[in-house]
Amino acid sequence: MLKNLLVCTLSAVLFMSLACSLSIQPLHADVPVAETAEDIQPLRSGQRAPRFTIQDVAGADVDFDPNTLARPAIIITFRGGWCPYCNMHLSELHKVVPEIAAMDIDVLFLSGDRPEMLYASLEADTQSTATDLDYKIYSDANAEAAIAFGLAHKAPARTVNWLAKNGTDVAGSSLEEIGVMPVPAVYAVDKTGMIVFDFVESDYKVRLPADELLLVARDIVE
Repeated sequence: MLKNLLVCTLSAVLFMSLACSLSIQPLHADVPVAETAEDIQPLRSGQRAPRFTIQDVAGADVDFDPNTLARPAIIITFRGGWCPYCNMHLSELHKVVPEIAAMDIDVLFLSGDRPEMLYASLEADTQSTATDLDYKIYSDANAEAAIAFGLAHKAPARTVNWLAKNGTDVAGSSLEEIGVMPVPAVYAVDKTGMIVFDFVESDYKVRLPADELLLVARDIVE
């Protein structure tokens, strides 16, 4: 009786351990959701890019699979349209995105916003339509990509309070739904699915300049 109980208990423990390892393994990050931006442990150059699913502006799933890339990709994460530094960075990168796209490189902007909010703030700032912006902005409202890259951290209380005070619409975003935000980052992934460049800065005010992003793109295709 006691032997059977021990066997059952051990089996249950092993099952739970396996389930946990399987649930964490696809995320790739050593720290799936860090306490603060300074605590993240992001993927770096020389590591394989993760697989993740994001949504387009219509809410349709878009699968990023590093094993089936037809061309190199540049992945840029930002916190959301409510972030003025993010919008300024997107506006600056608008100058070089067409040239990078002409090199046959996919440029994916990943936002924590829900799909229907992806272009709202940027259009208001630039007075341009989504078509005019030449951007491919996708929703990572479930933070799957942010967690996979090791960029996800808990949303600071001061940010949540500031958004609430200003009446900012963040419903359905990663910040509002699961209390998670991504650290803004830039990754370049070659056709084999390997990360060949990374720019990750815990200070959200520090961004990769547009001219440097252009140099990164040129290095990929050389």
